[in-house]
Amino acid sequence: MKINEIRELTDNEIRERELVERDTLTRMRLSHAITQLDNPSQIKESRRTIARLATERRAREVKQQQ
Repeated sequence: MKINEIRELTDNEIRERELVERDTLTRMRLSHAITQLDNPSQIKESRRTIARLATERRAREVKQQQ
């Protein structure tokens, strides 16, 4: 998910996507520990998406406080 797509989302959608991504990341890590994933770089991409979502959420919080 690109930052432009994230910026178009509402605050609630960002929170929901972040929770879904965190759940997905946990499941990928567990399955990777048991058997290797077809594409292990998905874990890296999921972490980056979570970071993008969290950054945008925090930026909006700071903007509202000002």
